[in-house]
Formats: sequence, C-alpha cells, structure tokens
Amino acid sequence: MNETELLKLKNGTDVRGTVIAGVKGDEVTLTDEAVLSIARAFTVWAKEKTGVAVPSIAIGHDSRLSAKRIEACLVKGITACGGNAVLTGLSSTPSMFMLLQDGFGANASVMITASHLPYQKNGLKFFLKDGGLEGADITEILKLAANGVEDGKITGKCETRPYIKTYAENLVNMVRKACGKDKPLSGKRILVDAGNGAGGFYADLVLKPLGADTTGSQFLEPDGSFPNHIPNPENEDAMMSVCAAVKKHNADFGIIFDTDVDRAGAVSPDGEEINRNSLIALISAILLEEKKGAFIVTDSVTSDGLAEFIKEKGGVHHRFKRGYKNVINESKRLNAEGKYSPLAIETSGHAALKENYFLDDGAYLVTRLLIALAKCAEEGKNLLDVISSLKKPAEAKEVRLNFVTGADFKTLGAGVISDLKEKLPREKGLTLAPDNYEGVRINFDESAGDGWALVRMSLHEPIMPINAESNRAGGVKTILDKLYGFLKEYPFLDLTNLEK
Repeated sequence: MNETELLKLKNGTDVRGTVIAGVKGDEVTLTDEAVLSIARAFTVWAKEKTGVAVPSIAIGHDSRLSAKRIEACLVKGITACGGNAVLTGLSSTPSMFMLLQDGFGANASVMITASHLPYQKNGLKFFLKDGGLEGADITEILKLAANGVEDGKITGKCETRPYIKTYAENLVNMVRKACGKDKPLSGKRILVDAGNGAGGFYADLVLKPLGADTTGSQFLEPDGSFPNHIPNPENEDAMMSVCAAVKKHNADFGIIFDTDVDRAGAVSPDGEEINRNSLIALISAILLEEKKGAFIVTDSVTSDGLAEFIKEKGGVHHRFKRGYKNVINESKRLNAEGKYSPLAIETSGHAALKENYFLDDGAYLVTRLLIALAKCAEEGKNLLDVISSLKKPAEAKEVRLNFVTGADFKTLGAGVISDLKEKLPREKGLTLAPDNYEGVRINFDESAGDGWALVRMSLHEPIMPINAESNRAGGVKTILDKLYGFLKEYPFLDLTNLEK
C-alpha cells in the first residue's frame, strides 16, 4: 500500500479500517498487507523510542472476529524486524497500557480493537510506557510503513502470556485497601453488561471476589458478531437493555462497558441510566469530596447544569474540546501550570484520572464508583444522593449535518462557524458562551429558547454536529429553528436532519 492509502487508516491516535468484506459500500481497507507493514514499522519505531535493541511488544485483542488474523500479521511483522511478541489474548485496552507499568516485561504494546464500531471494522492502538501514542506518532509510523523497513538481524520470538487476571487482581486489591474489608460488596447485587466484548471478566474476576452477587449480568461471553446489541454506553438500545436488566433483577447497581473497556456507563437501582452529564457529576463529586478547588476537564457538549453542579461541589468546570486525547492533554496542561486537575472526561464515557496515569479506563472508573458505593452503604447512605442537586435539561438533542458530496468540508465548515460567531450574538436573546474552546457555543435566554447550542465540526468526518439543550419543553425546537434560519444560507450543507 502506498503512503496515501496507509494515511487514510489514521483515526486520531489510532489506526482503523474495514477488515471483513461483504458489507455493501464498505470495501476492505485494513488489509493483511497493511497490518504487516505497520507492525514492521512500529517495531523499528519502538526500538528507536525505547532504546531497546530487541523490544518485547505485547499484543492483546478484544472479541472481534478478525482479531486472530490481525494478531498473526502483527506477530509476523514484529518478529521479522527483530522484536519479540508476547500474546496476552483477550484483553482490555487499558490493561495493555497497565502491563507496561506492572513488571510484565514488555517495552511496548498493541491492542487490536475498533472500540464500538461494527463487526467488519478493526484497528490498532499503540502504547509505550509513558502513554498512548499521539496523532503525530501514528503519522510517523504509517509513513515509515509506506517506505518499508528492512528485516532485523535476528528473528524475534513469540510467547503467550495472559495479563487480564493480574489486571483484575489489582482492581480488587485497590477496593479492599480503600474499604478496609476483604468483601466490601457483600449484600450488593451488581450486574455487568459486556455486550459480548472484552469486559466480561469484570463480573467474575473483580465483583465476585469482592463479595458482590452478579445475578443478572448479561452478554459476558466474547462474540465479535455482537448478536445482542452494540457494546457502547452511548447506544440507546444498549442502555435500554442494561437498564431493563437492573430492574428485572432488582440490582443495586448496573455497569455497561464498550467493546474494549476504555469506556463505561452505569445504571441506578431504579433502572435509570447514569451516563453523560450524570456520570461526570458522580465521579466529579467523589473527587471533589477528597479535594476542593479541583479543575474538572470535560468535552464541549456538557450541560450548564453540570457546570453549576461542579461549582456547587467546590470545583471548577473546565469545558474543552471533544476527543479523549484533547481533554486528557488539557488536564495534564492544567496540572503542569499548578492547577490541580484530577479528572479528564468525555460525555461518551471516556474517563481518565490523574491517579491512574491519565489512562482512559472504564473498569477503573466504575471501580472508583464502587468504592464510593461500598463506603456509602457502610454509613447507611445512598451513593446517588450526591447528584440529587444536578439540574437536568428538559430537552436535549444532537443533529448531525452532512456536507454535499465533494465539498471541502474542513474549509467550508470553519467558515460557517466563523460567520456564526459574528452574526448570532447580534440577535436578541443570544450571546456567545465565554468558556468555549470548540466551534461556537451560543446561549439562548428565556425569550429565545432558554438553553444553549453548540455548532462544531466532527473530529474526523465531513459532519457538522449541533448539540442543543433547553430548560423548557419546546425550547430545543425554538433554538434549532433559529439556527436553521442562518444555516439555510449555505448551499453546501445538507439540512435534511435539521428540517426533520
């Protein structure tokens, strides 16, 4: 594959593409040839970055159907270029970073996953000991792959050494240490929905050793065809499924993971989802109870009610850009400036804690929640009482606008956002939000819809998402009607979804 073809596989800080043929209109892009070239390039790149002549590179995968095929290509490429491959089998993405901190003996790692994308997709995430690779690193590796690299002077070896049990034991020990008990979850029914991804281990290897009753847990068996629902806490069907399970089995808490367990959502005992703003509020309250004045970094689409809640709890809400790497890097920047920031979190469920290497880890997030749950139960309190004051909007809506085929969407989209920043604040009842780092966020007063809207560009696709919230019924329609009046002037925007 040439450089242009390989660079198209870059997806932010990952490599992603189609690997299984047969889906109409979705041709195979991440071929065996591409994976082999990338594996060779990453091995040479890792040698240079780590200074290790014969690096050990751990390889893990989630439940996807193409995982073993890609694993074989990675092994072939790594060993041909003089690296040793260590197969960890079914793994979570966070565990593939944690093994680099835990005396496992690897110098780098690769996770085979495409997160929540459909079964025909797959991809690669890369780690060194100091964290996941940045977008610039991925570009460098893909360009190196396009140019080709020579075989190593020696051929590396391959061994199998699972790690997920050790990773789970570390979580168990963390809870026991925090709670001062061997089985602090005794008497609690906590169920897990893994969506047939890689998160099924959490029920047997974390919850049961802590004394929890996991009756009602579902879809724990790995199955890359995802026969029950998409493993994604943001997916409506997935959340409806786990919420129904919590109610059916009278559980005290529900947990849902995405495919590779770097994201999570939760469910309250009454079957209501704890997701998006509610999830951010809950973990923020826990952290702010430990240290007031902390900066909580979130993505750009969080609600005004969340900002008020964080302030009420003694924190500072720092609303930043979409993209889990963006919020993580911003939280790191604040800490470097002396502004304590313990949490970087997206509404998607990506959450990274300073205490945990700023690793976005769904299992670590829910483990932190369970520690709080156990402590509240010991004190006769209800964990969810802590977010009872969180104001929720009456309405919330996301509309995704497409660009007409062939449009230079990046340039045109930037122009639209620039125009909106200039024109919208001239309208009665509309003002620019002061704390905005992405797109254009407009506040609408009570006469104009009583809420806010954010117009931005997608990070990777030719799409302009609009997020809107209102504090009253019918307010979102008023807000979107106002935006429609401006956006209809741009012929390169497909407003079909907004018109609906």
